[in-house]
Amino acid sequence: MAELDELLAFGQEALTDAGAIAAARFRKPLAAEAVENKGERGFDPVTAADRAVETAIRQRIADRFPTHGIVGEEHEEVRGASAWQWIVDPIDGTRAFLNGLPTWGCLLGLLRDGEPRLGFMRQPVVGETFCGDGARAWLCRDNGRRPLRTRRGADLKDAALRATHPDMFRAAPRRFERLARRVRATGYGGDCYNYCLLAHGLVDLVVEDRLKPYDILPLVPIVRGAGGCVTDLAGDTPRRGMAIAAGDATLHRAALRALGG
Repeated sequence: MAELDELLAFGQEALTDAGAIAAARFRKPLAAEAVENKGERGFDPVTAADRAVETAIRQRIADRFPTHGIVGEEHEEVRGASAWQWIVDPIDGTRAFLNGLPTWGCLLGLLRDGEPRLGFMRQPVVGETFCGDGARAWLCRDNGRRPLRTRRGADLKDAALRATHPDMFRAAPRRFERLARRVRATGYGGDCYNYCLLAHGLVDLVVEDRLKPYDILPLVPIVRGAGGCVTDLAGDTPRRGMAIAAGDATLHRAALRALGG
């Protein structure tokens, strides 16, 4: 536990410092060459801010934990000599970042033997860090931290559902539509913030598709630490593709049934 607490403190500090790099570039004019489209289909932007944040986090990890592995969205994988591996999404929600919306976040996760143990989401503009270790979760601000708990006992018909964009379900749109028809309200936008709002007890369901490991693995310990459930369609830890997050196990099962899982 002492080792995990040390890693928790390190992750929060490293992400806070790196997040300041993104905040300093937020809502500033961007040169045309500072935005690239790395998507093969559609617009998947990457900016100089993405790369600068990830570089700063990687350097911090390498200095403190040189035997740890690192996987990030913008740079090559570093294979470590230990069981620990960090996973980095420097700006999750780059399109929101480019449009001046403060609904993006900096993500950092820590895996041990491939399983998510710690997760962090930093939104530096509003000064919030969500973190969790799978058993506990907190919202941290400059004036302290408070424990997080998901909303329990929501029926599917009363649930608030969120997803970043309906286009992520275009391979099987009817699957998501079946679920959306059964909930009280469906909202779009939010990226990683949706999962943190679920941990906060403000959202009941988050369902997304076409995810990559760095999109979802840092968020798993936060959702689970707040008492929620998050899996893929088969009920396993989500690593890529679809993720289904819910405030409790009963709602999660109902969502899986509606999705056909």
